[in-house]
Amino acid sequence: MKFNKLSIAVLFLSGSVFYAQESKQDTIKKEKNIEGVVIQGSNNKKTETAVLVEQKKAIIQKQAVSAEEISRKGISNVEQGLTKVTGITTVEGRGLFVRGLEERYNYLLINGLGSPSNNPFQKIIALKQFPTDVVGKLNIYKTFNSNLYGDFAGATFDIETLTIDKPFSKVEFGIGVNTLSTFRDNFKLAEGAEGINGYLGLNSRNRRLPSQIRNSRPNNYIFTPAESNSFKDSWNVDNVKSMPNTNIGFTTAQKLKTGETGSLGILFSLNQATKYEYKEGANNQYRTLDKESIVNMNFLNRKQYNYETESSALLGLAYKNRGTNINFNAIYLQNSDNIIEDNFGYKDQQTQNKNSGFFRTNQLDISKFLDLQLSASQKINERNQIKGGISYVLNNYSQPDRKIMEGNRIDPSTGELLPEGYLQMRYGGNNLIRQYLDVDSRFYGSAYAEYQLSLGEKGDRKSFPIQIALGYNGFSDFRKTSYRFIFGRTSNPSLSPFVLNVDTPQNTFDSSIRNGDLFYQEGSDISQFFSSFYQIINGGYANINIKPDDSWDILLGARYENDMTLIRYSEQSADRKTNIDKNKNFFLPSLSIKKALNNQNNLRFSFSKTVTRPILIETMPITYINPDNVNIVGNPNIKNSENYNFDLKWEYYPTNKEMVSVNLFAKRINNAIERSLVASGNATGSTITFFNAKKADLLGIELEGILNLNRITESLNNFTLGANATFMYSKVERSDEQLKMEQPYWFATTGEKLRKRGLQGAAPYTINADLKYEFKNRSNLSQTVSLVYNVSGNKIYATGGGGTDNYYEKPFHQLDLIYQNQLTKNWNIKFGVQNILDSQYRILLGDKNYTPTNLEENNFTLTDYYRGVTFNFTVGYTF
Repeated sequence: MKFNKLSIAVLFLSGSVFYAQESKQDTIKKEKNIEGVVIQGSNNKKTETAVLVEQKKAIIQKQAVSAEEISRKGISNVEQGLTKVTGITTVEGRGLFVRGLEERYNYLLINGLGSPSNNPFQKIIALKQFPTDVVGKLNIYKTFNSNLYGDFAGATFDIETLTIDKPFSKVEFGIGVNTLSTFRDNFKLAEGAEGINGYLGLNSRNRRLPSQIRNSRPNNYIFTPAESNSFKDSWNVDNVKSMPNTNIGFTTAQKLKTGETGSLGILFSLNQATKYEYKEGANNQYRTLDKESIVNMNFLNRKQYNYETESSALLGLAYKNRGTNINFNAIYLQNSDNIIEDNFGYKDQQTQNKNSGFFRTNQLDISKFLDLQLSASQKINERNQIKGGISYVLNNYSQPDRKIMEGNRIDPSTGELLPEGYLQMRYGGNNLIRQYLDVDSRFYGSAYAEYQLSLGEKGDRKSFPIQIALGYNGFSDFRKTSYRFIFGRTSNPSLSPFVLNVDTPQNTFDSSIRNGDLFYQEGSDISQFFSSFYQIINGGYANINIKPDDSWDILLGARYENDMTLIRYSEQSADRKTNIDKNKNFFLPSLSIKKALNNQNNLRFSFSKTVTRPILIETMPITYINPDNVNIVGNPNIKNSENYNFDLKWEYYPTNKEMVSVNLFAKRINNAIERSLVASGNATGSTITFFNAKKADLLGIELEGILNLNRITESLNNFTLGANATFMYSKVERSDEQLKMEQPYWFATTGEKLRKRGLQGAAPYTINADLKYEFKNRSNLSQTVSLVYNVSGNKIYATGGGGTDNYYEKPFHQLDLIYQNQLTKNWNIKFGVQNILDSQYRILLGDKNYTPTNLEENNFTLTDYYRGVTFNFTVGYTF
């Protein structure tokens, strides 16, 4: 690693930060006996200090981000909150990485219940859609316990919705300005995307698959001129001035007394946000032309215009009466992303189009997610307790009417370059495509149940020396996919090329349809238009927590998990569906040991065996086609990974607000899943696909802590400096499939070998740091200023093949400033500056290729862009 690239991090690494761990079995109540009188006090579990106290006492290694910390750091969504935890980073559009591991190694719980992804391209929900106004705490398990699902290697996240301590109502409004995207003229939007329908995500209704073919198998249906009106969505694009980003939210929590000892809590929240984003940069691809050179397959400049809306609603009911707790939650999330993407240059090695090639994608991604949850717990007596929960999820994702238009910017009559915004076209080929992808949930249900028994005598201690838990959790996830294509065809192949305005082509197309020069015809691949995915996970577990004395805490667990997975799809030209039936049984042991060396020092050890299941797109039996001919090919035969996890951790708590820890970890991942980017076998385009490696070994160290700067001088009493860092080494042993894909063909005769490499997606280091200044005025109202920094090291985005090196995601340095002021008891404001450094996001082809390169402008960039600096201002009123 190049340490000169860590100059900013060095400033912060003089201390280490915590983001604490907890155990549900422990309590933070402080009790003191004075002459037979018990005095009890309860800390607020939402504070950073309370979370730290829980971490110190817990046997389970579970980190958390408190509600107080969420507020202090101006965190507006769950994804932002999780990136403040040791070893966790977010990667552009690909979710959260934990200890450098891809998102496929993570799993999500919401209030302890399983949750499916609302996007087939991600393992878990895009957590930026989940507002933090309704979050009580973000829990992060980085070591496995038997009551968690076995799908674990990076982390399991558990979002606990807000607990109602006291009644309140809150209205919040925010506005954001980005230096690159806001107030941009000629910001491109699909027609109808910016109105009220687009704001609420309802514009997808006009982009549905036409009724003529919606409920039938593909049969090359030809649309008549009159039926072309079935397409209610236009090819036209509006040019607007992009407005500031906005968010508005309302949350109310009320508490009612029921009977003498009972209470009913009611939580209701609504949130809506919009965001304009512009990105521009390279969109290139490479292939080995022969043994002598690697050349560009694509050499493109991409301009992307995103208009995103997010909506969420939550209704929570919580009934408590002595030992009885019953909770109901209804969570609705909706995300729509309207994308216009223009690419300039050439693809498929058509170098003659370097200065004139052009294609546009007009795309809408929309997801809808409704999670209904019911959970309850009953304390039978001091030694016996039961709890359980069920959930039902409606979950749909679609890319309706993804329109692709391709042409050339050369004037057919003069041979000169056309004015900006004009395009030469002809009908036929792949110049006009309408693409429809739907991934719909047929059924998703999740459930858990647990019985807890305490044995032995407490004596002077606060808990029983032996605690036993027996339980079940599982889920069923049934989905279907529909993938359809409609092409623009011509009955007049001798029709001369014509020129149109690329932003307003609809009238030209309508006229051509009336004249008989253009018609639409379905061209879906009958073998791929429809597939089904069924997965049923049933897990039973037992754990025993033994506390022989106040210094030892031992948790021994065992989990049996049955994975029944069935994938149904059609092979090319097959008469019957192909069924891939994967029925596997897993025995997953776990062990956690904590030794309190003294009142300030803990030593922890944990071991576990777990599995990793692939992301849906990685196993979907379709070829997802992109207009730049970089297609994603799922591998339905991909195997689950089996993981062996080891952790050894030392913790030191100098005060109740400070902490330092060192954690050594190791993992063996058999059948590790990896992304590959290789040239397609048909000599055009590239393919992103997925393979199992034989195994991967990981070794790492995590450092974390928090330091009050009054240790230096009392004048710095209001300052807290924190940092956390993960450093990791990984090594992969390739599978036979990978060797065949990655090796150049001439290795078979020369006897050369591939170089050793690390695990795809594994970062050699991640660093998070923050410097906090906090003070209170005479009215005891607080103000905080936080400077937050994070970065992750150079990692493999995708393995290469056929003679190319791997593709590397370069470090992205992010520095944010957040100011928060509680003006009065009711009014508060937040001001944030995000991405102050405005680093460039880059993925590069490595420079250790097996053949010489002959690249356009000697450019090794796969993709790059800037995000701009964002200024956010939020005002809230609580009553």
